[in-house]
Amino acid sequence: MRKTDRYPVDGPNALWQIYRTVSKWKAVKNFVWIQISRYCPSLPIKNWIYRRMLGMEVGEHTAFALMVMVDVFFPEKIKIGRNSIIGYNTTILAHEYLTKEYRLGEVRIGSNVMVGANTTILPGVTIGDGAVIGAGSVVHKDVEPYSFVAGNPLQVIRTGTPDSAEARTFGASAEIFGPESASGNSTNPNSSSS
Repeated sequence: MRKTDRYPVDGPNALWQIYRTVSKWKAVKNFVWIQISRYCPSLPIKNWIYRRMLGMEVGEHTAFALMVMVDVFFPEKIKIGRNSIIGYNTTILAHEYLTKEYRLGEVRIGSNVMVGANTTILPGVTIGDGAVIGAGSVVHKDVEPYSFVAGNPLQVIRTGTPDSAEARTFGASAEIFGPESASGNSTNPNSSSS
């Protein structure tokens, strides 16, 4: 279950009334910094922007791929642990503006998390440490630590423990590329190992 605070509105839909809930200047400033970070090839500069200009909590060595779109209005509600990867063109939302209300919720992404490309993460969710989110997923509920989830609607593919996370990575490698890849003895002619 997502953890969001709900705020009812009267009159036109909540999005039409957006600037009653957030400053226009904050929105413009955030938009400019987010657009710079979306195209920036330097991971340290991106993290500096997210931390210093947008107020996000971003752990050491967390990497945002190109085109990641963080919440324009409430980026400070996004918290990401250490050594996580946020895949290409992922959207992380901390707000929802609906017809009769708007909702705000913190997004918490743990450490050592892998979020696949083109994923949408909705407000109020927690993604546990070591979790893997398949590309193109919509994360509309909490994700347990060390689990592998994917899809829309989100489905649990596999659950795990801290001890099994590395084994799952090597196991997946062996399933896809053959048993040699898990041991590093690739027979792939395009392999760069010598």
